[in-house]
Amino acid sequence: MGIFTSEEFNSLEELLEHELRDLYDAEIRLTDALPKLAEKASSPALKRAFESHLRETERHVERLQSIFENIGIDADREKCDAMTGLIKEGQAVLDAEGDPNVLDAALIAAAQRAEHYEIAAYGTARAFARQLGNEYAVELLEQTLEEEKSADRKLTMIAEGSVNPASV
Repeated sequence: MGIFTSEEFNSLEELLEHELRDLYDAEIRLTDALPKLAEKASSPALKRAFESHLRETERHVERLQSIFENIGIDADREKCDAMTGLIKEGQAVLDAEGDPNVLDAALIAAAQRAEHYEIAAYGTARAFARQLGNEYAVELLEQTLEEEKSADRKLTMIAEGSVNPASV
């Protein structure tokens, strides 16, 4: 969701629905991007992390679909300009040539940018759902939020434990 928008929001319910559709689009875009990151990675640990997060991301899509069903709205996508831009930046890394360890560090940086966006977006959506008293959505959004934080931590461990030192 862009900060400056011509949309009109008159209720927290409408804003939550918009946030969920934005996240839905972001997650679907990531299911297309993650296999490319895994293919480009030279570190076996990084390749496994991307493959594992792809499976989690597929579950994130399913959870969002479940929330849409629970609140009685269609699972429509709202173009996520932020993820579109992050993936575009990541494409530059996918197209790059050079030292495999340095490229892995660049892949991690690109992936963590996306994770940080998702952490912020899921935290916001969870807060809206909590305010609206939708404990079902809160629970599912919390599960995904924790998985996003875990993925970020795993990428940090790979970066600091092997990829970055090998890039020097």
